[in-house]
Amino acid sequence: MPAVPVIRVSAVVLRRPTGEVLTVRKRGTHRFMLPGGKPEPGESAARTAVREAYEEVGAVLDEARLRKLGTFRAAAANEAGHEVLGTVFEHPHTGATAAAGEIEELRWLDPAGELPDDLAPLLVRHVLPALVGTTPPA
Repeated sequence: MPAVPVIRVSAVVLRRPTGEVLTVRKRGTHRFMLPGGKPEPGESAARTAVREAYEEVGAVLDEARLRKLGTFRAAAANEAGHEVLGTVFEHPHTGATAAAGEIEELRWLDPAGELPDDLAPLLVRHVLPALVGTTPPA
């Protein structure tokens, strides 16, 4: 059986002081996920997370303030037959955010609450469980 193609991405968890997590839905898709994306050639996972957060939601992040949550693997939300290997960081939520670039919609989500059925597998299976019971970074 052939290996499943793997897409490498970086993503960032932005949380309000009350714990809600910012999720995004890209234009032409149905699943919500974290701001993030694929690295440019030679770009570190942390640098990718900072760049993508700015491009997608206008968040200006400090790479030195990123805290690695983990690297997780799950079915890709928008590319059938692929898996995503995501390096996920947390960063304090600072300033305003707005949909930009390829992002059509933003939604804040309580990771400890009832989860909607339109979330990306990586978010549901790995990221949100890792956040439950933790304090947002300051």
